[in-house]
Amino acid sequence: MTKRESGTDGSEERGSTPRFPKTERAEPPLYLARYLARQAGRGPRTAADDNGAGDDGLPLYLRRFRERARTGPPEAAPLWQRSPHGIQQALSEDNLNKEISAPPEARPRIVNEIYLVRHAETQGYSTESGLTPLGVWQSHTYGHNLAKRVRSGETIVVVHADTNRARETAENLHRGLLDGVVMFEKDVEVLEPRAMPEFRNFQVATPDGLRDPTAAFRRYYAVLEKFERMALGDRPMWLVEMDRFWRTQQGGSDPIQFWLTVPLLHFEPPSFCVRRFWKGLRQLADAHPGARLVIASHSGPIRAFAVWAFGYDPGEPYNTEHVRVKLMEGGQEALVSYRNRVQEVHVPPLDELPAWEDVIRKEVTATSSVTGAEERNQT
Repeated sequence: MTKRESGTDGSEERGSTPRFPKTERAEPPLYLARYLARQAGRGPRTAADDNGAGDDGLPLYLRRFRERARTGPPEAAPLWQRSPHGIQQALSEDNLNKEISAPPEARPRIVNEIYLVRHAETQGYSTESGLTPLGVWQSHTYGHNLAKRVRSGETIVVVHADTNRARETAENLHRGLLDGVVMFEKDVEVLEPRAMPEFRNFQVATPDGLRDPTAAFRRYYAVLEKFERMALGDRPMWLVEMDRFWRTQQGGSDPIQFWLTVPLLHFEPPSFCVRRFWKGLRQLADAHPGARLVIASHSGPIRAFAVWAFGYDPGEPYNTEHVRVKLMEGGQEALVSYRNRVQEVHVPPLDELPAWEDVIRKEVTATSSVTGAEERNQT
């Protein structure tokens, strides 16, 4: 046995427990030792210290810190003053965006702030299915984040399109809002979600009537399979257009861009979607002045609304991404913002816009009458 194995003096026998160096220490760390030394050098605390005397030469932030330490937060202090760092960070992170706020004297009065929200992730578009677990989390998180923006005393109106994915998005967003206003201690009235037909998805004319593209898929697939099996006769025009729309998506392209740019005779035009969106927004603004309006809808009409406002296609909104509309006082002007671009628009007077369907129907009727009269005269 060597001296290292047997101990410092070589007297330990083989098999005995070796002695290890001690790692514990009784002395404080250096930073604490220096702090204790400084405190010991100051002597006993006096009333002058409690009153803040002698702090005039200190930086302002340190004087404010010591003042808060002496007095403590008031009993009715707001949440951001008495909450821990995590809550303060959650309250402020949603405000750290690129939006520039005008000074109060130059800030126009906003009557309603509107969020056109695309539905969360869905299980698929071939059936009228609901949200995935990720979609439930996305919509709940959106509502929770929205609760950070609102102030006490506000009213939030939640409406949605009449599809399962939009309805479940609105319901989970509503739950997230309620959880958020409780966590952040805000007195906010959140109305129950309800469906409005003005915010439905664009429609397709099928033999069963007007249908959402997802609702029309089963009919389309059944008729298409029949023609592919039997191959008899010409395919109806609605089936041809539906086939073009769905094959665009299956090929990995953008079906909404196809709908926006290619004239489709059996699809609701994008301009009609923008019209009824404005009709629904006006109804909500008249019924709930001063409220925030949260509308869960679909990417097609929301994207058409953004194209109308900006004059170009800004792209497909992601799940739970929104187009923001600020309706100004008077209801004649609005600010539309989407992906860091803001555009001032005039709210369209719906009663003054041409009713194209009625105009075309009258022209066709007049032309038929003239043609019939000419034929009778010739005979």
